[in-house]
This record gives sequence, C-alpha cells and structure tokens, in this order.
Amino acid sequence: MPGDVHPEVEDPGAEHARYWRFSGLPETELLTARFVTTAFTRHTHPTYTIGVITNGVEEYSHARGRERVGPGGLAVVGPGEVHTGHAGVPEGWGYRVFYPSPDVVTGIARELGMRGTPGFTESGIHAPEAARVLATAHMAAERGDRLASSSLARQGLGMLLRSHGRERVPDPLRRTARPEVERARRLLAERLVDPPTLEELASRLGIGPFALSRAFRAVHGLPPHAYLNQLRVERARALLASGRRAGEVAVEVGFADQPHLTRHFKRHLGVPPGAYQRALLSS
Repeated sequence: MPGDVHPEVEDPGAEHARYWRFSGLPETELLTARFVTTAFTRHTHPTYTIGVITNGVEEYSHARGRERVGPGGLAVVGPGEVHTGHAGVPEGWGYRVFYPSPDVVTGIARELGMRGTPGFTESGIHAPEAARVLATAHMAAERGDRLASSSLARQGLGMLLRSHGRERVPDPLRRTARPEVERARRLLAERLVDPPTLEELASRLGIGPFALSRAFRAVHGLPPHAYLNQLRVERARALLASGRRAGEVAVEVGFADQPHLTRHFKRHLGVPPGAYQRALLSS
C-alpha cells in the first residue's frame, strides 16, 4: 500500500502551478500547485475536480456550503458545480489535482456496479486510503511512470467512489427551468465575441432583464455575464491546447486583448495562459 500523504516542504512565500495532460486516463488533466494569495472566482469545470491537499488549508464555497480541507483531505467538486477557492491559512495550501472527464468517472463507476452518473456524498472528504493512492498516482504521473500512474489513479478513484460515491441526483431546477434560460445559454455560446446586452437578450427572449438574470443564475449558478466569461475561458483552453498563440486566442474568444484573457484565465485556473499552454504542450 502506498505511504502516507506527507506534507510537501516549500518556500512559504512561493506560488507555483503546473497543468499537464495525464496519459494514464483519457481526456484528463493534472495540476500540481501551491497558492498563497491566489483566489479563484466563482467558476465551474466541465470535468470532475478531485484534489488531494498536501499542505496548508484550502477553503472554498460550493452549492452545498463551505469547506476547509487540510493535509490528506480531498476537495471534490462535480462537473458544472460552481465553486471558489482560496487559502484557509496565511501560508496558503498545496495540492495535487485530477480533472477526469465525466466519461472516465462514469466508466469506473460502471465497473463497480454503480448506475447513473456518479456524484459524491460530500465535497470536503476524509478518505485517507483513497487520498494516499491518488497522491501516489499523481506523483507517478509526474515521474512519467504511465503504468503505475494509470493503475493507481483508477484504483484511487474506485476507492473514492466506493466510500463516498452515489448516483448523481439530477437538479430538479434544471429539469423544470424556463426554456428561455436554455435559449439564453445557447445564444451566449454562439456569440462569444459580440454578446448582446442583458436587455437585448431578455427582449429577444420575451422576458424582463431582471427575471432572466435571476432565472439564469438559479439554473447555472452564475449570472449571464460571468457565465459568458466561463465559456470564453473554456474555449481558450481548447485553442491553447491546440497550439494557438495567446494573443490570437484572446480575440477569437471575445476578450479585448491578451491581458484581458490573462486576468480571467488566472482567476479561473490560477496560471496565465502562456504557462498553461507550455506545460500542456510539453506533456
């Protein structure tokens, strides 16, 4: 059995973050990072977020409340779940994060006999054995040991699903949401570069601006303007991963310029777009 998740000793004032593709699981990225002053705005990921805290404390809010997770704990957020993130202690926090796609987690759940789309009973999770296995898998991936990392990652995710997994309960609000909200979401996705004003969007959909903003936030967890920036950042990630230059990407996804992209990118991912791209392409 892999050893304990030992706290990682680092310069108390230093921040660093590195994303890379994980060849051991399809459509999965990894992050190793330490943050002190970095704070994440309300945002979502299309993937699961499963982080093993290695030192310090991360504090974050999500749809079900607020969490404080320390060394050896797991911070787990589902796809599309709005959350934040910041240091819970002055020295910040370090963690190793998996971003597995819904298909990957669902596939592992199927092998365990679980039905439906997997969710988790908690967000801040105490599961020491699963945390140890996942941390060891992450370190093996960093060393380039593909067999060990892929085997241990699946083992750790399976352990986590067994101990804290459940069938994800569909949000009744999403099922019964006004059709105008879905139409608004599609319009924003289609018009990243030249989005309508809230008034124009509401007028096109035949409802009031305040009613649209309130209904949109109730369904997606973000108001339309913040959701638009989320879409822009996700599109920028895909373009950067394909090798496109950050300045070109900024304009293509609707940001005013590269500094504008960088500000939003760092608020969502903790790293500037150039560093994200270099690490991803090098892996």
